[in-house]
Amino acid sequence: MFRTALRNVFAHKARLLMTVLAVLLGVAFVSGTLVFTNTISDAYQKSSAKGFDQVDVAIRPERAADSGDSIGKKHELTRSLLDKAARVPGAASAIGVVGGFTAVADKDGKLIGGGFQSQGGNYWGDEDPRYPLTAGRAPHGTGEIAIDAETAKRAGYEVGDTVRLSVDGPVLEPVVTGIFTTDDGNVAAGGSLTLFDTATAQRLFHSAGAYDEIDVKAAPDTSQSELRAALDAVVPKDTASTVTGKKLADDQAEQIAAAMSGMKTGLLVFAGIALFVGTFIIANTFTMLVAQRTKELALLRAVGASRRQVTRSVLIEAFVVGAVAAVGGLAAGIGIGAAMRSLMGTLGATVPDGPLVVSPGTVATALLVGVLITMLAAWLPGRRAAKIPPVAAMSSVHAKATTKSLVLRNTIGALFAAAGVAVVLYATTMDGSDGQAPMGLGAVLLIIGVFVLTPLLSRPLIAAAAPVLRVFGISGNLARQNSVRNPRRTAATASALMIGLTLITGMTVMAGSLQKSIDKMAGSAIRADYVVSMANGNSLSPDVEKKLAATEGVTDTSPLRNAPARIDRETEFLTGVKGAAIGELIDLDATDGSFEVGGTGVVVDSDTAKSHGWKAGSDFKVSYEDGAEETLTVAGVYEANEMIRGIILDNATLSPHEREASDMQVMVKTAGGASAAAKDGLEKALGDNPAIKVQDKQDISDDIAQMFTLILNMLYGLLGMAVVVAVLGVINTLAMSVFERSQEIGMLRAIGLDRRGIKRMVRLESLVISLFGGVLGVGLGVFFGWAAGELLGSRMATYELVLPWGRMAVFLLLAAAVGVLAALWPARRAARLNMLTAIKAE
Repeated sequence: MFRTALRNVFAHKARLLMTVLAVLLGVAFVSGTLVFTNTISDAYQKSSAKGFDQVDVAIRPERAADSGDSIGKKHELTRSLLDKAARVPGAASAIGVVGGFTAVADKDGKLIGGGFQSQGGNYWGDEDPRYPLTAGRAPHGTGEIAIDAETAKRAGYEVGDTVRLSVDGPVLEPVVTGIFTTDDGNVAAGGSLTLFDTATAQRLFHSAGAYDEIDVKAAPDTSQSELRAALDAVVPKDTASTVTGKKLADDQAEQIAAAMSGMKTGLLVFAGIALFVGTFIIANTFTMLVAQRTKELALLRAVGASRRQVTRSVLIEAFVVGAVAAVGGLAAGIGIGAAMRSLMGTLGATVPDGPLVVSPGTVATALLVGVLITMLAAWLPGRRAAKIPPVAAMSSVHAKATTKSLVLRNTIGALFAAAGVAVVLYATTMDGSDGQAPMGLGAVLLIIGVFVLTPLLSRPLIAAAAPVLRVFGISGNLARQNSVRNPRRTAATASALMIGLTLITGMTVMAGSLQKSIDKMAGSAIRADYVVSMANGNSLSPDVEKKLAATEGVTDTSPLRNAPARIDRETEFLTGVKGAAIGELIDLDATDGSFEVGGTGVVVDSDTAKSHGWKAGSDFKVSYEDGAEETLTVAGVYEANEMIRGIILDNATLSPHEREASDMQVMVKTAGGASAAAKDGLEKALGDNPAIKVQDKQDISDDIAQMFTLILNMLYGLLGMAVVVAVLGVINTLAMSVFERSQEIGMLRAIGLDRRGIKRMVRLESLVISLFGGVLGVGLGVFFGWAAGELLGSRMATYELVLPWGRMAVFLLLAAAVGVLAALWPARRAARLNMLTAIKAE
């Protein structure tokens, strides 16, 4: 039986080629994803480890314990502690580390890096071992800086150039005195690192003589654990703690692995769907191959082969096909991983250098996935063939599915589909994250149900295309009949395209609806023309609001100031605003009481009010950051949204109790409304500060929607993968259909149908099958998009369903294009069949 199975593989190698390609593609994406993510993760981890070469033990400040009536604040590390650390036995040197956000502008005045990735720090002395200089010298004084080599290269800066930058205050214009190399992960990810001398860094980021961290280097004969023990003896336990460099490197490696896991999971989901779609092709191929060899298998049964041996012979064929595809997929995957690594550099993403990582786990996964997927897909056709009695097989009595089997299949499909719809509808009645799991379960059940029912659904849907097909005469009628002749095969072929279009249509519906909802939220909740904030999300200096208020054309301003407080022994954050102006800058109607902020009167969002049992007129006691207590009164309750929520009170009430006043945002209203001139005026009033963003409502909407756009673009990539696999499936089905119908095609040619008519028949059949899958995919996608939107709507009051009719039409045209392209080779092959040879074919 083993020799028989191998003989069949070689005998049908052309027919198995499409199956090999389908499996190869899926395995290539899996192995390519693993190679790419492992390579990037390994490069970052090694780079990160290098960054801790100069740190054997780090001293870090502890946060002061909450006193019950005030919020704890971090202690400061002082110069005296640095000197003590440098003198402990086993310490070779100690460096005081200072750092914080530093926005650097390029030569066009635009921010370099991604906001939070733009960092600043201190250069220790004249030669800092952490940052080897490649050009120039160390910075000294307030007017000098050193910048990393990657930033200098991207922005075109050289030693002697003047750079515009900002920390948290006004714009500075220091001179570049040095360029250095670094293994800092933020720089590798596209950010920037700017270094000042230590005194300047302390003044800019914190206070004179204070450090964020003290890094201690061990003497040659001292281990990290010995040095840490020695430092623990001099470090005050209540203000600071010690940690070894190895622990820091290990923690950093874990963070990198966790950050990469999201990308790896996303890419593997894409690969998994490609494999899932490919499974239909494999099952389809083996079903047809087994059907064509029914008499051969019956003969084997007649001469003594058992059912198990017949099934095993089919599985051996699948094993050989899967192994060949897996090896080819692994090789292609390594190439994909290397290409993706190079592509990141081409697109401007900076990644640390490192070798291509092909781990034993990647090899094992690729081989296992390829072989298992193929064998699982082939098992059912093999088992079905083995169960056919030899006499029935030889006389082809088994050829059509029995009424009983069809009824059973349709009943199972209907039950799954009904259960899926019911669970999805139930999930839409739930609140937010509680409905995610039921929604996912319902979606899986519904897709399975529709897949099982596709043979039943194919007849009425394809019949609906009959009026159009009649236009093409006999070729159109034959194409329609061929499409429904084997509903199971048509269903398996169309399902490959259906799954891809279901996902992409659902996400397109959600993305369009979310974009409109976000626009509506920004437009309805904010009356201000502009919102000013820091590029990295940190707080603004109160001077920003004063400058904006004094700018020509500005009519109203209000800072939004967050401060921690204690309410009912729990930490809550209060939002301070300018009470007299806030009504002109935000548009939130009170559902209970009035939206009036002033004195001890506050307004509270409905969720917060519900959790505390408050309503308009309720009094509650608050303990501020400085420990002072006060009784506040709820003047009104409002409906929160993603932009504004929480307890809002007047800054005149809040500010006296803050340790350090700072604003998260400043809302601005101008006399002439939002315009390019008004925005330019505000930016100039702030000194064209690269650290500060001035955004109108559309900018805010675009910022929030950016994440959804990124996910949608990734899913368009997924659609591309699904389309490639679906094209292979349609080609495979049509090619085998042409082979099976060789005699029929020969007869059609003999009675007068020319080659052009044969080509048209095969192309129309392919088009009908592809459009059938496209209609199912778009329909399911709209349903899932609506259901997911209902779930989001429970947490987003402005959510509104938007159906992207234009894009859905494009998806259907894409399905039609798949059908046309996939039919090119099979149609050509059918038209070139020799008429007499085809008629004599069995």
